[in-house]
Amino acid sequence: MSNKKKALVLGAGGFIGSHLVKRLKREGYWVRGVDLKYPEFAPTETNDFLVGDLRDPNICRHAMNQPFDEVYQLAADMGGAGYVFTGENDADIMHNSALINLNILEECRSKKNVTKVFYSSSACIYPEYNQINPDNPKTSEDSAYPALPDSEYGWEKLFSERLYLAFHRNHGLNVCIARFHNIFGPEGAWDDGREKSPAAFCRKVAETPDGGEIEMWGDGKQTRSFLYINECLEGVRRLMKSDFIGPINIGSEEMITINQLAEMIMDIAGKKLTINHIAGPLGVRGRKSDNALIKEKLGWVPQFSMYEGLKQVYFWIEEQISLKTKINP
Repeated sequence: MSNKKKALVLGAGGFIGSHLVKRLKREGYWVRGVDLKYPEFAPTETNDFLVGDLRDPNICRHAMNQPFDEVYQLAADMGGAGYVFTGENDADIMHNSALINLNILEECRSKKNVTKVFYSSSACIYPEYNQINPDNPKTSEDSAYPALPDSEYGWEKLFSERLYLAFHRNHGLNVCIARFHNIFGPEGAWDDGREKSPAAFCRKVAETPDGGEIEMWGDGKQTRSFLYINECLEGVRRLMKSDFIGPINIGSEEMITINQLAEMIMDIAGKKLTINHIAGPLGVRGRKSDNALIKEKLGWVPQFSMYEGLKQVYFWIEEQISLKTKINP
């Protein structure tokens, strides 16, 4: 272990965190993971895993009781539109995520045993007024201000970006920040109320017989871009190896409507279904990643197509449904 780089992944039991652990292990890192729970859909591959609540300063102290070359802060209270945009979870989202970041940064400041810290922010920090036109949203990194995120989740992420940058300025902490745009892939939430739209529609299509009907919030003309998990991790690793602090977008410029998302999944499944548009939480009208800065600073942009990524997710979720049915016939 003495010859290996050491990484700490906070939120290692979650979707992105568990995939990041695998990536770091393949690169030869010694990895400690921390989360409230182990990964749900795959065995943990960490060298050491601490089950604990990062809102507790004592857990953070324990997690960071040795030097680390890299810390990846992915832990947050989050979910899909049904969790973030209803307004019912705003206090928890803001309190829990802010407390985690405050605790982690204080440990970094006081112990000075961390070489570099990555913070995962979100496209939800971008102003709602720049995302009204579904065909031409504005999400360049410099468009974040004047600030007007569309949710308390976005406000907390924007606050925490500023928090990490303040610790960089005042305490010399080496940080870098990425704004994730709708990351999706296998081994993520798909039926617990916190799933994102790709997983939700994969589940709905898989569970609905050919010729049936699925529900969709809104008219389906709202636009988004979605980034496959492997591309997300490539962007994170390139950013951590660079001297650029950020914030920087990590997302796809392949923008589709939610209707098109559902139609892609139907095509993959070989089904023809009717969409019933109903009222529900929507978020902004249009959003996609602006990749001009990442191309300039890192010389790279994501290439993996939405359709190919959805194929991976659909067949994984179809398998999960089959396994669940066998357990609970």
